[in-house]
Amino acid sequence: MKYLFSILLLSVTGFCTGFAKNAVSLKQIVNNEFKAETYSGVTPLNDGESFARISADGKQILKYSFKTGQQTGVLFDAGSAKGNKVQSVEGYILSPDESRILIQTSTVRRYRRSFTAEYMLYTIVNKTVEPLSKGGPQEQPAFSPDGNQIAFVRNNNIYLVKLLFNNSESQVTQDGRQNAVLNGIPDWVNEEEFAAVRSFDFSADSKMLAWIRYDEKNVSTYDIQMFKGMSPSKNDNSLYPGVYTYKYPKAGTANSRVSVQTYDIKSHVLRTMDLPVDSEAYIPCIKFTDTPDQLAIVTLNRHQDQMDIYMGNARSRICKLVLREKDERYIREESYRQLAFYGNHFVMMSDRSGYRQLYWFSATGQLEKQITSGNNEVIDFYGYDPATQSFCYTAYDDSPLRTAVFRTDLKGKTKKLTTQQGVNKAVFSKNFRYFINEYSNMTTPPVTALCSAEGKVVKTLVTNEELKNKLSGYDLSQKEFFTFKTGEGIELNGWMMKPAGFNPGRKYPVVLYQYSGPGSQEVKDEWGTGFYAGGLLESYFNSQDIIVVCVDGRGTGGRGADFEKCTYLNLGKFEARDQVETAMYLGTLPYVDKDNIGIWGWSYGGFNTLMSMSEGRPVFKCGVAVAPPTDFRFYDTVYTERFMRTPGENGDGYDYNAITRADKLHGDLLICHGLADDNVHFQNTAEYAEALVQAGKQFDMQVYTNRNHSIYGGNTRVHLFTKITNYFKTHLR
Repeated sequence: MKYLFSILLLSVTGFCTGFAKNAVSLKQIVNNEFKAETYSGVTPLNDGESFARISADGKQILKYSFKTGQQTGVLFDAGSAKGNKVQSVEGYILSPDESRILIQTSTVRRYRRSFTAEYMLYTIVNKTVEPLSKGGPQEQPAFSPDGNQIAFVRNNNIYLVKLLFNNSESQVTQDGRQNAVLNGIPDWVNEEEFAAVRSFDFSADSKMLAWIRYDEKNVSTYDIQMFKGMSPSKNDNSLYPGVYTYKYPKAGTANSRVSVQTYDIKSHVLRTMDLPVDSEAYIPCIKFTDTPDQLAIVTLNRHQDQMDIYMGNARSRICKLVLREKDERYIREESYRQLAFYGNHFVMMSDRSGYRQLYWFSATGQLEKQITSGNNEVIDFYGYDPATQSFCYTAYDDSPLRTAVFRTDLKGKTKKLTTQQGVNKAVFSKNFRYFINEYSNMTTPPVTALCSAEGKVVKTLVTNEELKNKLSGYDLSQKEFFTFKTGEGIELNGWMMKPAGFNPGRKYPVVLYQYSGPGSQEVKDEWGTGFYAGGLLESYFNSQDIIVVCVDGRGTGGRGADFEKCTYLNLGKFEARDQVETAMYLGTLPYVDKDNIGIWGWSYGGFNTLMSMSEGRPVFKCGVAVAPPTDFRFYDTVYTERFMRTPGENGDGYDYNAITRADKLHGDLLICHGLADDNVHFQNTAEYAEALVQAGKQFDMQVYTNRNHSIYGGNTRVHLFTKITNYFKTHLR
């Protein structure tokens, strides 16, 4: 049976009469004129009663009370600091005793998460600023636990600064070299797919350093041609294009060979841990425990269906396996991304029950307690409070659309700490007596409140009333959730946005927006719904008399391991089928023009756009694919092989791609790509375009000079979305 939820979510404007309202413009949306205020950058302080944030002007680091939300002090002030001048605080790191601050300046971004910066060392007691190092920009600095040393990476080597010895600087590793060896920072694929930025750590007694060494000499390189371009211009490329070359392992090819090394700071002895893994293993993270010399090392086999946790002795080099987690398909990333160690215990997320839950292990790997249970998956783990022996986390709240913040103790008693319906997030104080809660839903911009440990709101910090008042002058969409069953009996969740003056007696064209990648979620009851928060891009489509719909098909998150992992070895098969089924269902609605349905998506969403338009059932009149993978043989090892294994093992699965189905493409197609995309290479679009040409399929294509996977800079985004909306306006008629 196929049906609409009866829930109708009115737009934030409510009902207003008596005056004409404006339609949002693309330029306003892309320029973030309707950006919601958030209370970001909260750093809980040691006393458990305070937190720090950078001031709005970037000139100060301010101290606030968790109890009242009021400012109680100034940790850093660029105007009154002595020594080297700091123009703006772009980030900061507090020493363990909070007596010093590393201030991030002159940031230069590299990939999605990595960057270099000039760090300034600020001593609070004498208000003095001095450079951390005069040898060039640094990456990922970290204080030792005793606060007397700082390690950082420069040019792929680890350096050590000893603060008690007049900030003397020494070079720990010597073999770091671009496109060859990286020490303490990950290579491209480990950064992108394991969300890693710093791959080194200090021991609890500050006497040892440990790091992951990435030897990428055997990894194949990829060349990106760079032109002069504009915004910014690369003048060195004015006559002849330049080339950016980096290591990028494509599915089935060689990865970096990884090892774990340690360094005795006093004796200068360097050791390689005796880790019993094969040459194709991954090491997504390492972490010293509270026991001196004890180093936790997490490894994955290349198939990523086995995760091992070793406890290694940093001096003897001996590693002991304490836990092995196996899955018949693959280990979800949260199992190692949110691993946390507490004295003689650690907390791990696992979907061994079929749903992602928290588990409490002894340091020797013995399971002592399953902390959470049921079908509501845990999303984020915030920490363990030893005073109450309880665990704080966010989980789904009886629906994959909504989340809440919870506390569960070792006896199994659970308390929901948030009551607002929507998507909730939290930042806890270090003593877990307070937390800052941000919640939003489809019609409510983020509201941030300071709460007690029991969830009582102490003070509201951000209301976004100004944004709501501003939006009240615009014609925004009617928003609603719905669910339906496909022809295969699969129930799917979706949302729909209709024009403000929706007339149920008319028939409207429809555009499906989707991402569809493994574990992703686009259908949630939060302000971030849609490509731009608040569904503003979709509201612009609505102003052109186009209904916008989004449905999370099979493979997406929030509904347990089986629903998410059913696409294993067959990426694109069920995802495309479910979008086609969505279009067929929409075509049965009395207000939908079934002959004018389009689809679009970015990245994986672009891939699934192409797969859906060539699924075999001609339901889409047109589509737009932005930066799409077109054959997963072109994509990286870690992501692709997690879901597909290697091309040699799963050739049929890899052959099920957009290129091999080019002759089946139905409908008008616009494909867009940045020429400097380091993630999904332009190669994907180039090869797909050639396949379309040889298949006799007409299509439209837009490329963007020197733009990466995000396609932005100067007027680029406005141009892109003008192109997309005009394409739908032209072809859905």
